Amino acid sequence: MKLILSVLLLSMSLSGAVFAAGCYSPREAEAEQGIRIHSELMVIGLNCAHMADANGNNLYLEHKKFTAKHEDLFATYETILMEYMQKNGSRNAEKSLHKLRTEFANKISNDVAVMRPDIFCKTFSIRIEKATKMDRTTLRKWAATPYKEYPVSQPLCEG
Repeated sequence: MKLILSVLLLSMSLSGAVFAAGCYSPREAEAEQGIRIHSELMVIGLNCAHMADANGNNLYLEHKKFTAKHEDLFATYETILMEYMQKNGSRNAEKSLHKLRTEFANKISNDVAVMRPDIFCKTFSIRIEKATKMDRTTLRKWAATPYKEYPVSQPLCEG
């Protein structure tokens, strides 16, 4: 009887570990959101490069400055996501990360496709202006904030 109970408890704990591996920790969710934010800002910068912000700065160049300013944070986010992907069976985590970035970029590119370019830029360019003013703490808080309209690709782990 003890053996059966031990086997049952072991199988329950292992099944929980497998389930937990398919969910995001808060750190992993922040990393995905951070990469999504960065990817979306890149698409905005590229599509609105012909525009200037309120200070006359080229939006794509502002995106590049933003990237350089937070390069270490984005590299950390990429590492966190690639570790998650490897842990969950990806044979090529870097390729999986690029696929995820492409999906994020394609999502906002679809917004570009259905709007006139001037309306798209007027609507979304403010994101670059706001992002360039953010320090690391503010950017991390933005990335760590869950949004219903921008859910992460994995459920959050419980507990």
